[in-house]
Amino acid sequence: MTTLQAAVTTSAALIRQRAGDRLPRIAVLLGSGWAGVADAVKDAVDIPYHELPAFPVLGVGGHAGLLRLGTLGGQNVMVLSGRKHAYETGDASVMKGVIRTLAALGCEVLLQTNAAGSLDPALRPGALMLVTDHLNIVQRSPLFDEPADGRFVSMADAYDPLLRAQAHATAARAGMPLDEGVYAWVMGPQFETPAEIRMLQVLGAQAVGMSTVPETILARHAGMHVLALSMITNMACGLSEEVLSHFHTLDTAAQAGEHAAQLVEAIVADLEL
Repeated sequence: MTTLQAAVTTSAALIRQRAGDRLPRIAVLLGSGWAGVADAVKDAVDIPYHELPAFPVLGVGGHAGLLRLGTLGGQNVMVLSGRKHAYETGDASVMKGVIRTLAALGCEVLLQTNAAGSLDPALRPGALMLVTDHLNIVQRSPLFDEPADGRFVSMADAYDPLLRAQAHATAARAGMPLDEGVYAWVMGPQFETPAEIRMLQVLGAQAVGMSTVPETILARHAGMHVLALSMITNMACGLSEEVLSHFHTLDTAAQAGEHAAQLVEAIVADLEL
């Protein structure tokens, strides 16, 4: 057994023990500004990431490093408060242990959230965007060291069409605006230049960010269904006069956080696997 496999086995056993008979099939991975989702979980049982050997140490503001078991919208869930980003180490596989642990627990759906910059003048800060597809601008994969032919996972419909349809229906019933578009993954941690933003617009992206894609690849490799939501926190470089910073991202996300958390809870409540 490899070191990673051993860490996953141990982490899954610890979570299974704490979850008891409420082991969920839905996991929600929170990005910057989405902490309100964790706050909405009822009958919560918390496990800090540092108690789970397959989970990373986090180093970015707005990412708590906590796994919360409980119910959200009447469904049993695991809410993961925070992710490790590839830009922290240059390694696209830093969340592999987390996703493998979810898969080992029988998780079927990974609902991801992130904070993103808008490439579309009509998609303003505070808007929520359902990810329909992504651009792996970095062209790195968390599967580089996977053995044999299993590494060649299809990325067609990486963001599950049925789950996206359910999310749109839920948002419509609740009267909550929900845009959709293509998410471009860039490495960071620096923000993009105006020229890079123009390139991404030509390539067909509506939003840009520094996460989500590696976890989607890992989840699809593990056979999980993926749904992803971007919270638009700023207009991308060159599209407004604002000065971009992580503090600015967190500040804008805090203003939209309550609405975003309500939408996620409603989507989870209506989710049919």
